[in-house]
Amino acid sequence: MHTTDVLIVGGGIVGLGTGLALAGRTSVTVVETEKHLAEHQTGHNSGVIHSGLYYKPGSAKARNCAEGRELMYRFCAENGIPHERCGKIVVATDASELPALEELERRGNANGLRGLQRLTGDEMRAIEPHVKGVAGLRVPETGIVNYKAVAAVYSRKIQEAGGSVRTEAKFLGCKREPDALTAETTAGPIRAKLLVNCAGLYSDRVARLCGVEPGVRIVPFRGEYYELKPRAEHLCKHLIYPVPDARLPFLGVHFTRMIGGGVECGPNAVLAFRREGYRLSDVSTRDLWELATYPGFWKMARRFWRVGLHEMYRSLSRRAFWHALQKLIPEVSFHDLVRAGAGVRAQAVAPDGKLVDDFFIRQAERMIHVLNAPSPAATASIAIGRSIAEMAMTELESGA
Repeated sequence: MHTTDVLIVGGGIVGLGTGLALAGRTSVTVVETEKHLAEHQTGHNSGVIHSGLYYKPGSAKARNCAEGRELMYRFCAENGIPHERCGKIVVATDASELPALEELERRGNANGLRGLQRLTGDEMRAIEPHVKGVAGLRVPETGIVNYKAVAAVYSRKIQEAGGSVRTEAKFLGCKREPDALTAETTAGPIRAKLLVNCAGLYSDRVARLCGVEPGVRIVPFRGEYYELKPRAEHLCKHLIYPVPDARLPFLGVHFTRMIGGGVECGPNAVLAFRREGYRLSDVSTRDLWELATYPGFWKMARRFWRVGLHEMYRSLSRRAFWHALQKLIPEVSFHDLVRAGAGVRAQAVAPDGKLVDDFFIRQAERMIHVLNAPSPAATASIAIGRSIAEMAMTELESGA
């Protein structure tokens, strides 16, 4: 039987960030269901290093993003990971969006962002000549990176420090013992003093397998992307975002330069019919049944059904997606768009139907369950990992 002090369930960037923070301090093992690490949320996101503009001042997201952003830039520089602090512009397309733009500027200043610059329409077009809008907000601290590359370096450093990273090791459950836990995995049993659940899309199920009621349910939302054909890439020099809907945790379709080249457009946000539902045709009867029998899902649906229908229409209609992009850059042609990939966001929904907007961690005996780790989790993964690691070390030192 393999033994370890800390067992981390989930080989995404938050689990690996936690392992990185623990490696060298105590024995740590990371288990991942898939053949490769970072196959889901980490490997399907847009690769943005977020500045911290959007988050409520004082929230865990704001604190971790501010610290984690600079740690990420430093980590990439020290480890030769390609990245760029390219900046972005948030665009108010008409006067009705100006109050929300002002609120973003206030939040950014409260969160300590440096170099924020309010732009007139003409000033904005001097930077992004093809953008249409009445005003903008320049955010120089935003950047881009490939988070799968970051996760691979995290994994390497964990192992160099004596830790273990095991793929094709699906977590099946655990049994409490007087002084430890025994976890069953498809790669064999693992005995640990402490378990950390960073299972992302399956974090609520892992909690239940451990005998812990998570208090939330994971609802999967698919974000679909297009890419600009090379002939249209000149239309976007930085990252270009709309003013977001404050009611929702999604930022709206936007233009994102990618670190490997090209420009990605999206994502929208539609309900996925499977937790790994990267295509409309991906359906799981178990996942749908869990949604259908969860009162919190129906309360959420009643609140956001109009938004949901609009997002579904934009998912089914390339033309509708194109029109959303044209609000920011009118010169984008329908024929400039090529269907690209998709990601699935693990959104925790409370029993009252509210979308959990901040990090949500639940502790139990010999366990730490990370049940909601929304954007900017990848940006802040070093900072979040250190926070979870401190919780883990406190548990171990108290006799866990």
